[in-house]
Amino acid sequence: MGPNIASSAQEDRNMHLTYSARLPDLAREVLIPGGLVTPHGTCTAVPTPEMTEVVETTTDQRAYRMIPGSAEFSVKFQVTPSVGKYADAIFTPHPSRFTRFAEDLLDEITEVVGDLTGTERAIAVACHVASRFTYGHPDTRFNDGFDVIPALGCGLTEGSCVDINTYFIAALRAAGIEAGYITGFFFPQEKGGTCEDGHCWVVTRIDGATAEWDIAHHLKLGTHDIRPDLNPKPGRRFACFHSMGLNFPDLGICEMKALIEPTAVADGRVSNFAAPNIRVVETAPA
Repeated sequence: MGPNIASSAQEDRNMHLTYSARLPDLAREVLIPGGLVTPHGTCTAVPTPEMTEVVETTTDQRAYRMIPGSAEFSVKFQVTPSVGKYADAIFTPHPSRFTRFAEDLLDEITEVVGDLTGTERAIAVACHVASRFTYGHPDTRFNDGFDVIPALGCGLTEGSCVDINTYFIAALRAAGIEAGYITGFFFPQEKGGTCEDGHCWVVTRIDGATAEWDIAHHLKLGTHDIRPDLNPKPGRRFACFHSMGLNFPDLGICEMKALIEPTAVADGRVSNFAAPNIRVVETAPA
C-alpha cells in the first residue's frame, strides 16, 4: 500500500472511506469531521440529506451534524489526490487545558533542546517525549484534572496516540516550534483496508517547511529514536480535522478535546462509538 494519502489516491482515484456504527441508546445526533486538505491529498465528508453543516468556532473548520433516521448510520468520505499546504490555522495555538503548558514543562524542554536549532531541535523534543511514554490506553490520562499540560518528570507513563501527542505538541511549543495536531484514520497494511478507530499525529513547521511525526507508531515498532515520517508503520493515512479544544455551539459542545472520527452526541456530551465498521473501498480504474 502507498505510504500516504497522495500515492494512494493517485493510484486509486475511485476511492472512498466508509464509517458505519450504531447509535448509543441516549444519543440522537452524530458530529462528523468535515475533512482536510493536506500536501498528501484530500479527504472530505460527503453530505447527505441527514447532515447539516456546522462550524467549529475556534478554527472555522467545517463539520457536519447528522440526525440519523435509525439507530444504524453510515458516513462516506471521498478521497482525492488534490493537494494543498497545511493551513496556517493548524499551527495557531488556541489556549485550552489541552494546549497550555506548565512552567515545569517549559523548564524541562528548555534543558532538553539546549542550543539545538531547526529539525534537530524538534527531533530532540520527539525523542524526549518518546522516552517518557509506553503505548497503551489507560483509564486515567496523565493530564486529567489539570488546567495545563504538566511535566511528566522521570519514569514511564502509559498513553495513547492522543495522550502522547498532547504532550508532544505542548513540548514543541514550549521549545518555540510551530506545531499542529491532525486527526483522521490510519489503515494498517496488515488489516486489508479496515481499521478499528481514528488516529492522530503531529505536524511541525520549521523555517516554512512542514514535517509529520507519529511517536505512537514508532513506539509500536519498538523504537524510541524518533524521526519525522508520515507513516513509520506501513499503511494508509487520511486526515479529516485538526486542533484541540474545539467548540460547536450548535450542538452545545464546549472545549472538546479533539474530533478524531464521527462522534455520538447526547445533550452536548460526546462519546465514541462501540465497534464501528471502518473501511477503505476501492474501485479499479476503468
